[in-house]
Amino acid sequence: MLSLTACAAAAALSLSVAASPALADSGEGSATPRPPARTSTTGGARLALPGTQVAPGAGAPKLPKKLTARSWVVADAESGEILAARNPHWKLAPASTLKMLFADTLLPKFSKDKVHQVTLKDLDGIGEGSSLVGIKEDLPYSVHDLWLGVFLRSGNDAVHVLSAMNNGVAQTVRDMRARAHELQANDTHVVTPDGYDAKGQVSSAYDLTLFARDGLKNPDFREYCSTAEAQFPGEFAKKKKDKDKKKATDGQAGPEERPREHFGIQNTNRLLTGTYDLKPYQGIAGVKNGNTTNAGATYTAYAQRGDRKLLVTVMHPDYDETQAVYREAARLLDWGFAADGKVTPVGELVPPRSVVAERAKASKEATDAKQAAGGKGNGGPTSAAGADEGSGGLGTALAVSGGVLVVLAGVVLVVRRRRPLPAGPDTTATGPDTTGTVAEAAGTVPDGTRTDLDGTRTDPDGTRTDSDGIGTTPDATGTGPDNPHRD
Repeated sequence: MLSLTACAAAAALSLSVAASPALADSGEGSATPRPPARTSTTGGARLALPGTQVAPGAGAPKLPKKLTARSWVVADAESGEILAARNPHWKLAPASTLKMLFADTLLPKFSKDKVHQVTLKDLDGIGEGSSLVGIKEDLPYSVHDLWLGVFLRSGNDAVHVLSAMNNGVAQTVRDMRARAHELQANDTHVVTPDGYDAKGQVSSAYDLTLFARDGLKNPDFREYCSTAEAQFPGEFAKKKKDKDKKKATDGQAGPEERPREHFGIQNTNRLLTGTYDLKPYQGIAGVKNGNTTNAGATYTAYAQRGDRKLLVTVMHPDYDETQAVYREAARLLDWGFAADGKVTPVGELVPPRSVVAERAKASKEATDAKQAAGGKGNGGPTSAAGADEGSGGLGTALAVSGGVLVVLAGVVLVVRRRRPLPAGPDTTATGPDTTGTVAEAAGTVPDGTRTDLDGTRTDPDGTRTDSDGIGTTPDATGTGPDNPHRD
């Protein structure tokens, strides 16, 4: 944690860029809305301010010029330190990046080998124009297949089938809200499990980064979000004469053991797979992209170069260039890697509430033990700046391994993935400087330094919660259904 002297020294180098004037949106006659004058302080007081927050040190690179996104975050994936951000708590429509929360919530519930026979009811309620992987009723699909459909093709049909397995969409939405609450994702309000535009459904660049970081702790999440291509099950072959019968190769035989056809699917994350005018990003390992009428383009990326692992989230870029959300994310990743050790963090990704409670309990027990033994336990808060909190259970990132052939359920999948590596030392600066930016009472308002995990901090942003006590009551950013996903 920074001393007051260090904070004061860093203040001279800090930069807080006010929100720029409203710009013309791509829609005729529309204008880009301004961010709120004040948002949540979760993760640090500077994150509540409008505009760009960055605290460069000696030799730090300048932020990229072509950044038009309404909101973005650059964070260290292991320590959780936020290196720079713009309007990180601005509540905006998330599109399919909300599927990261969906996956983080439901992945632990079902074995990937479990097979589900899809019914017509499972596919009810899918929004018009939704992105689909091509699931058909009255056919069996493994949970593994369904997650490939969610991550690679952003298939809302796969989301609805998994939701049906979880006692329905309504139950899944409740579970996602509870998970968001546990992660301290206080800007998020879930209405649909797939991210399809709905009145009142919002998240933020900060919350989406929380979802990605927590999801990456799960090896299945890492596997799916880093898979570039796969084969997906289709129809069963037409009935043949007895002498021509063949057994299915994937363990999902149809009537009379007819073999099943498969078709190829590719990940729509263009920094992972590339496209005709955009090369794959060096070191990319996921995570999720989205695009709807209300949200525009949204994207969270995870990449590693050497021992440095970064998370970048970009929401609603306005710059008139192809693949803008990916290009702006790539520029921010480049900046983040170049800024290693040269900037003071402006905030942090907070730990889950259960971690805060566990550490508070451990701190109290340690203090009680000292007092019982006649020691002089200070009874004060315990800092969470330790290395184990920094990794947040993510452990280490995934090493580059392109073109690996993986055989799953008898199907050959062409994938690009990252493998676990030993954690590198934490070389980034300690907590961010907030001197001169926000008037705050010491010990009550987060100052952007590493979060104390002893339970002494109250709900960081103080925003009001929904009637069910989960999340916040968001501002409605749109009402109508979305157009087809363009990615």
